[in-house]
Amino acid sequence: MIRLLHIEFIKLWNNSASKVLIISYFTLLTSIALFAAIKFDIGPIQFHLADQGIFNFPYIWHFNTFITAFFKLFLAIVIVSMMSNEYSNKTIKQNLIDGLSKKEFILSKFLTVISFSLISTLFVLIVSLILGLAYSDYNEISIILTDLEFLVAFFVKLTGFFSFCLFLGVLVKRSAFALGFLILWQVFEGIFRGLIRWKLFDGETTDAILGFFPLQAMFNLIKEPFSRLGAVQSVVNQMGEELSLDYAIHWYEILIVLIWTAIFIYGSYAILKKRDL
Repeated sequence: MIRLLHIEFIKLWNNSASKVLIISYFTLLTSIALFAAIKFDIGPIQFHLADQGIFNFPYIWHFNTFITAFFKLFLAIVIVSMMSNEYSNKTIKQNLIDGLSKKEFILSKFLTVISFSLISTLFVLIVSLILGLAYSDYNEISIILTDLEFLVAFFVKLTGFFSFCLFLGVLVKRSAFALGFLILWQVFEGIFRGLIRWKLFDGETTDAILGFFPLQAMFNLIKEPFSRLGAVQSVVNQMGEELSLDYAIHWYEILIVLIWTAIFIYGSYAILKKRDL
C-alpha cells in the first residue's frame, strides 16, 4: 500500500498545476489564523473578531471544521485532474502493462483520497489547538477534549467528497466535464429540494429526504456554527425568540456518508473494470 501511495504522490508532485493547488489548499487551511487578527477600530466602534469567542474551546472545533471544509474544492480539482491526466497521458494503460491490477489502481487513488483527508484533519487540529491555546477563555484539558467528534466528521466529510470527485473523474475522464457534473449535481439537489417541498412535504420531511443525497449528507455532518455564538444568542433572546438547534454529530449521518463513499469507490472500480482501455 505504501508503494501505491508513493507512486501517486510522485505523479502529483511532478504535475506543476497539482502542486500549486495542493500548496494553496494547505496554505488556506492555516490562514484561518488570520481571523484572529481582524480588528475594526472606527471611532466608537471597536471590534476584534477573536474577542467574539470563535476561538474558545470547545466551540473552535465546530467553527474551524465548518469554515475550512469550504476550501476542499482546491483538492477536488486535484483529484479530478489526477484521473483525467491518467487518461490523457495514457499512464493508466502503462501502469496496467507494468503489472498493476485495476483493483490496485483504484486502491492507490483511494489511498490518496484518505491521505488528503487525514492530512487536512491534522492541519485543522494543529491550527485550532494553537489558536485555542492563544485566545480561548477556557483552557482546561477536559474542555479542550470536548467536541473532538467534529474532527472525525470533518475527516469523513472530506473522504466522502473526494471519493465522489474520484468517481466523477473515472466516469467522465475529462476534469472540466467532471467538475461541471459536480456543480450540476449540486444544482439538481437544490432543485429537487424546492420541488418536493413545494409539492409534497414540509420543511422537516424534505430535509430528512435530502439527507440521503450525497452532497447534502456530507453538508449535514457539520451544521452551521454561527448561531451558537453568544452575540447571536443574545440578539435572538432580545427579540423574544429562542434558538434550540441540534449541532451534534449523529452516527447515522456519518454512516450515510460512509455508505456513499463505499458506493463511489466500488463504482469507480466497476467502471474501470468494464472499460476498454
